[in-house]
Amino acid sequence: MNRYSMIVQWSDEDQLFLVTIPEFADLVVMPCTHGKTREEAIHNGEEVIEMYLEAWQAEGEMIPEPRTLQVA
Repeated sequence: MNRYSMIVQWSDEDQLFLVTIPEFADLVVMPCTHGKTREEAIHNGEEVIEMYLEAWQAEGEMIPEPRTLQVA
């Protein structure tokens, strides 16, 4: 289980749940995935996190640290 944050939001325009991973926002176009249901979006978000982590590790890239989001 990874420790990265995931924001899941409904999009009226797309009629889908969109997923943003705040720790990856400076490195990857956001939203990074979606789903027809919240559960599908979360599942897809977890897969995207693993995919990016594996790719960055294989390429020797810096991997962002998980962090706690500050809520205003």
